[in-house]
Amino acid sequence: MLLHVCHVTTCVVHQTTRFNGCPLFFVTALTTAKPTEVKVRWCVRSDAELKKCDDLSKLPSVDLQCLMPDNCLVAIKDNQADAITLDGGEIYEAGLENYKLHPIIAEHYGETSDTCYYAVAVVKKGSGITFNNLQGKKSCHTGIGKSAGWNIPIGTLGSMGKIQWKGPEDKALNDAVMEFFSESCAPGAPRKSKLCSLCAADCSLSHKEPYYDYHGAFQCLKDGRGDVAFVKHLTVPDSEKSSYELLCKDGSTAPIDSYKSCYLARVPAHAVVSRKDPKLAARIFEMLEKIPKDKLFSSKGYPSKNLMFKDSTEKLVMLPSIMDSFLYLGAEYMSTIRFLKKVEESSSSSKPIIWCAKKGEKAKCDSWAARSAGQKWGVECELADSVDDCLKMIMHKKADAVTVDGGEVYTAGKCGLVPVMVEQYEQECKPEPSKSQSSYHAVAVVKKGSGVTWENLKGKKSCHTGLGRTAGWNIPMGLIQSQSKTDNCSFNTFFSESCAPGADKASSLCSLCMGSGKAVGGDDTKCEANANEGYYGYAGAFRCLVDGKGDVAFVKHTIVAENTGENAPTWAAGVKQTDFQLIGPQCTAEIDRFADCHLAESPAHAVVTLPEKRADVVAMLKEHQSKPDKSGMFATKYGKNLLFKDNTKCLQELSEQNYKEFLGSEYMNAMTSLRKCSDTVSGMNQQTGQDACSERMYCFFVSRFG
Repeated sequence: MLLHVCHVTTCVVHQTTRFNGCPLFFVTALTTAKPTEVKVRWCVRSDAELKKCDDLSKLPSVDLQCLMPDNCLVAIKDNQADAITLDGGEIYEAGLENYKLHPIIAEHYGETSDTCYYAVAVVKKGSGITFNNLQGKKSCHTGIGKSAGWNIPIGTLGSMGKIQWKGPEDKALNDAVMEFFSESCAPGAPRKSKLCSLCAADCSLSHKEPYYDYHGAFQCLKDGRGDVAFVKHLTVPDSEKSSYELLCKDGSTAPIDSYKSCYLARVPAHAVVSRKDPKLAARIFEMLEKIPKDKLFSSKGYPSKNLMFKDSTEKLVMLPSIMDSFLYLGAEYMSTIRFLKKVEESSSSSKPIIWCAKKGEKAKCDSWAARSAGQKWGVECELADSVDDCLKMIMHKKADAVTVDGGEVYTAGKCGLVPVMVEQYEQECKPEPSKSQSSYHAVAVVKKGSGVTWENLKGKKSCHTGLGRTAGWNIPMGLIQSQSKTDNCSFNTFFSESCAPGADKASSLCSLCMGSGKAVGGDDTKCEANANEGYYGYAGAFRCLVDGKGDVAFVKHTIVAENTGENAPTWAAGVKQTDFQLIGPQCTAEIDRFADCHLAESPAHAVVTLPEKRADVVAMLKEHQSKPDKSGMFATKYGKNLLFKDNTKCLQELSEQNYKEFLGSEYMNAMTSLRKCSDTVSGMNQQTGQDACSERMYCFFVSRFG
């Protein structure tokens, strides 16, 4: 009992609760005995960080308590601490099942780099070292598992075939790295290994090791211990830049300030992680905002740099509550992590491709999967509520592929996914990959005799395929914005009422939507961006016009013909193509004159997937569509345009290209123009603007409108 009392007294006297100096159950008791529930319990990993944290906690109105447990991730998970700032590699680990922590606040490094930084390789000028002759050299790393100092350079060297590693069944990754470099300092590696031979102290993953972190890795190079330092682009001091240069992946070198054209990868910023609790996240952000920036983002007067936050941080950016480590890091970075950990799946006929089916598509997908039995490549189906959910599932490797329209290719590209096959509507597919693709015309349809023209659209009622969709939203709204038809880009007030599935259900953009039409639960599905909403998609937007809800429908040029006359579904019985006409800027025309009166020509729908799954997805689709019945991929008996468009003849493999190349400059310019409208983009995009790293970090927030 006396021993217990001594421990409690020790913890009370010390201003900072340290788990390694007090039994866990006594820490808990003290925490509950004091009114510390309003304090943010910050987790630190070195004495230097602890000293800075303690100093910050003494500032007026700063409700901060500092802790240094043995394992910060465990402490936060177990509600013994609240937050810590981590780099990308650590954010990946924190997001795994055993911790389930989420990034909540991102560091922002100023206008030159925003909420990302560049991973670079630095050498002394004139050393003769290039990226092509690194083998046998001495290397300085920020730490094992760190982004710029380990994951990116080792992953890049491995993916380029310079470091030979077949996976853990062959040898440990550390052994492969030790075979490549003659000596290293990689804090966090086994102390007696060659990976620690250049280190100055204990080779620990903390500031106890002088060569730890960015400043330490650069110091390792500066001291002549190593030949190359893997750091971030802001590491080399201005006064020393002339003495060093960057290694480019093509074998050339460049000045230190040329990092935007000579780098290994762009890396998502360091971020604060915590448990998934929006109220806690808001409290943490509120507390940090009270601390003067010259104290929060400075390590001046302390024995180490980058304590708690990077010294180069200029401000903090709150992340949306939906954010997790996979969305934050993005598909490209996640692919690097998977390479290092060799957790990516190898090509094998025993591993079926998992197709993401949206609501209403599951029956057709299951039929397709059943027909794939016995083929080299099988198919399995996973159900999702929307395209966005499909993209999230693919990023989390819970699904492999999905077909999306141009606007959704844009969103997928922002998340690091790639278009690999495109629907062909008129010509047959070529055996080799091609950059050529089918396209369609985005059109505006009105009832003939309604008097509605492009010039008098303001104040009318509109029907859209869905928020962020190409023909139904991006093209018409981008055109409206570029022609200054809106009042401060307020699209929700340009039209008096609308149905734009995926918009805020309480807004006028959803007021015309019908939901499922069922007597029970119909309103619950109103304005959902899936088949539960009767006015969703091309046919749905046209139905909104047919039903008299809207004055104009924004669809693609084939939709009227596909849903009238002999092809008419029940809701369009008796409706003829000649009952409608096209309108556009300075044009009015019959439905079949779309080539003369349209809003824009749009790229066809495409299949998107993770970069590392490209070969497998393409192989499966090619095999299935080679069968006489196309394996049921394009069957129409389950409903219109499910999984693929009904008029798809085949899927053409695309030559390797990113989403920007696929969509083309005209479409990308329209999207850039549309994103200028602050009223129609997310609050996150309003905070970050055209962020250099938004493609990965804010993929679902900067690319959706409304």
